[in-house]
Amino acid sequence: MLRIAVSGAAGRMGKTLVQAVCDSQDVQLTHATEMPGNSSIGSDVGSLAGIGDVGVEVKDKLDPDMFDVLIEFTTPEATMQHVAQCAAAGKDIVIGTTGLTEQDSNELENAAQSIRVVAAPNMSVGVNLCLKLLQMAAATFGDSVDVEVIEAHHRAKVDAPSGTALKMGEVVAETLGRSLGEHGRFVRHGRTGAREDKTIGFATIRAGDIVGEHTVMFAAPGERVEITHRSSSRMTYASGSVRAALWLSSRPPGLYQMTDVLGFD
Repeated sequence: MLRIAVSGAAGRMGKTLVQAVCDSQDVQLTHATEMPGNSSIGSDVGSLAGIGDVGVEVKDKLDPDMFDVLIEFTTPEATMQHVAQCAAAGKDIVIGTTGLTEQDSNELENAAQSIRVVAAPNMSVGVNLCLKLLQMAAATFGDSVDVEVIEAHHRAKVDAPSGTALKMGEVVAETLGRSLGEHGRFVRHGRTGAREDKTIGFATIRAGDIVGEHTVMFAAPGERVEITHRSSSRMTYASGSVRAALWLSSRPPGLYQMTDVLGFD
């Protein structure tokens, strides 16, 4: 049975991942970590997640001998440290961390020469289906519509726009032959003037306990098409991550996306 480790196991997403792994009949939770000094160190990770003792204590550092695949939803800094450890030990990794830099992406590509990596800003099956629908919509409308991306998350989220919103914008931009760096508009304030042709606008909401909402709007004179995904539970991301870990086990080393896992690419 595939052995799974969860990092950041005492956090909101970490607890949900623990539950998803323990609920699966195809994988086994064998390792869990948190930052050194975290009050959860030494506690049973199942109890922290509210599912009862599972016989796995939270550790303050990663032990590659304890797992086959690491599921990682933490900070960019911690993620890249764990990527280096996994690459050195020949262990696979599923990454849902957002806010990774271009340099981080290059390091992931290097690591993927020797290990299997799934890295995606959103592990939800529904979100990745939306990415496919966005490709179809952008190809159909072409330059005849204005494109806007609106996203909402809980008040504690530290990066904006969300990684999922950026990915949605990238999918649309690439389909239309545009560069998001050139055509993305992330700030509007004051007297901005009329909308520039071919731009892709972003709007960000941070409020309350919103798990995650994303809408991409294709607007033309007389009609508007909106592709929307709403998450009501972090379990959608956790279940997708377990699915990705299982999928990786039969693949050669490489850097994959969730769309690969779902057979869209």
